[in-house]
Amino acid sequence: MKIKGRFIMATHIVLTRIDNRLVHGQVGVVWTSSIGANLLLVANDNTANDKLQQELMSATAESSGVGIRFWTIQKTIDNIHRASDRQKIFLVVRNPQDALKLVKGGVPITQLNIGNMHFSEGKEQITKKVYMDQADKDALTEIANSGVDVFVQDVPEDRKQSLKEVI
Repeated sequence: MKIKGRFIMATHIVLTRIDNRLVHGQVGVVWTSSIGANLLLVANDNTANDKLQQELMSATAESSGVGIRFWTIQKTIDNIHRASDRQKIFLVVRNPQDALKLVKGGVPITQLNIGNMHFSEGKEQITKKVYMDQADKDALTEIANSGVDVFVQDVPEDRKQSLKEVI
């Protein structure tokens, strides 16, 4: 348990993943069943206000038999401590900066899986499906330095590569 303010927070988050696509078949089916999650929590400010994205991701969650919630980063920070004991949460964020905000906000993240980070201008290829710029590397390093196990792993069958191995 971690203590944040007056709250004693049990860690109900079984895994946190960075994935530009957020919830899709690989996340909603393969990862969710592999880690035993029963709730997908998408922490992303844009998606929390985009009904179309929510509908598409909800269909994936429904096909896996798990619940899904769409919260802003701040709502996640403010409410994650209220998770019930029966909730096994798979927390999904779009980028390292959002993950860092959650960690700094006291969200009890112990493991951060880097899944897909697509190419964009200024990003270099780190692994087959992960591209980063210096801001990404800095955010991930800060997260790792706070005690979070940060690793790259596309699918559960792949070998985990620690952050130190890839950057």
